[in-house]
Amino acid sequence: MPIKKVKPTTNARRGLSFQDFSDITNRRPSRRLITIKKQHAGRNAQGKITMRHQGGGVKRYVRLIDWRRDKFDIPAKVATIEYDPNRGPRIALLHYADGAKRYIVAPLDLQVGDTVMSSKKLIAIKPGNAMPLAFIPAGVAVHAVEIMPGAGAILARGAGNAVFVMGVEKRFAQVKLPSGEIRLIDKDSLCTIGQVGNLDYRHVSIGKAGRQRKLGIRPTVRGTAMNPNDHPHGGGEGKQPIGLRHPKTKWGKNAYGVKTRKQKKASGKMIISRRKGKNK
Repeated sequence: MPIKKVKPTTNARRGLSFQDFSDITNRRPSRRLITIKKQHAGRNAQGKITMRHQGGGVKRYVRLIDWRRDKFDIPAKVATIEYDPNRGPRIALLHYADGAKRYIVAPLDLQVGDTVMSSKKLIAIKPGNAMPLAFIPAGVAVHAVEIMPGAGAILARGAGNAVFVMGVEKRFAQVKLPSGEIRLIDKDSLCTIGQVGNLDYRHVSIGKAGRQRKLGIRPTVRGTAMNPNDHPHGGGEGKQPIGLRHPKTKWGKNAYGVKTRKQKKASGKMIISRRKGKNK
């Protein structure tokens, strides 16, 4: 997917870039596979803000993606490649031989008219096919990987992501995640062959605040621009450094370099090497 740039006719359009939608084959989603996306503005069930800087944005429909790929041994034809406003990669509409229709995340090089299949047995190694990790040769890129068999895909679902199988031994498969983490996953967990498509999505430049508001992202105020009673970084005349040993959050806790993973988390024993060389 190439990136389209615009002429800098205004300051706001300078540096602005868009996705090229030439790969889209259908502009309207399947009505049976969408639902209205509710807006919560970062609030939980109690009405308290648990995620700041969220709210507004354009109205959207949620495309119901098939993360389980549980229609086994039934061939499906790729009917359309569509745009999904809720995620980076494209989505593909599959028409199964038994008449069912489902969406999946479109892997790289998947084209309209291709036939894909999901199976618990060994099938062809081609983009879009889904099978357990036990049958994936070492070095093959996969995406939409389950952590537990039958639980649905959790890992490598974003644009351009891929998980690389390093080997299978006894009950577990050793895989390398996009973050660089190396971990063990049950070899019966399903995965989809190929790398997630739309690789250039990461190069899109939002360019102006108005596009951020349409995405549902509200403005963020710097702590140094606040008063001392509002933020630990606030106060002072003119521009001031933080003045603290470590950067702090709005509530006075260390902001960077803080380990948030629980030391005794059950899945910690599955991690062979942490991302970026971090220790367990």
